[in-house]
Amino acid sequence: MSSFEEYKALIKTKMGEKRYIHSVNMAKQAVHLAEKYGADVKKAQIAGILHDITKEMPIDEQLQLMKKSGIILTDLQMLSPKLWHSISGACYIKNILGIDDDDIFNAVRYHTTGRANMSLLEKVIFIADFTGEERDYPGADEMKAAAEESLEKAMEIGITFSITDLIERRLAVATDSLDAYNEIVINKR
Repeated sequence: MSSFEEYKALIKTKMGEKRYIHSVNMAKQAVHLAEKYGADVKKAQIAGILHDITKEMPIDEQLQLMKKSGIILTDLQMLSPKLWHSISGACYIKNILGIDDDDIFNAVRYHTTGRANMSLLEKVIFIADFTGEERDYPGADEMKAAAEESLEKAMEIGITFSITDLIERRLAVATDSLDAYNEIVINKR
């Protein structure tokens, strides 16, 4: 595995300034949340800096990368190209960067949708993406406060926010997101 600074230099060549700043802030927040909740700090930092590595890659290149990695997208995934970067990004870090770590792979893979039975690192990366320093969407302050209070509370707010946003825009909701939401609701009882 290369160093954080090498990955930081790499992503600077793969994305615009705004996304680069987001990735740096996200990695910083991932480290903070990992320290707070007991996740592996080095893995959180690496997953954080690399989570959007293919976000600005043309979609045809993302499709090729996923295909070469043996990924077969579901019909729902095919209709949701905005979600592809999490899948292609996980493939990129594994097959091109040679990071053979399932926890980092899954943290990148599920950072946009979440899923049932998320690892601690996956939750940290999911929440860090919502709560980086530059995040100022409506509800960002509530989300940042929740992340300081409880990772589970932040997960509930984050997944609910994502699903509600998609429904309001009349877009498909990833099955993994629904599974994550249902798990949270069931575990609250």
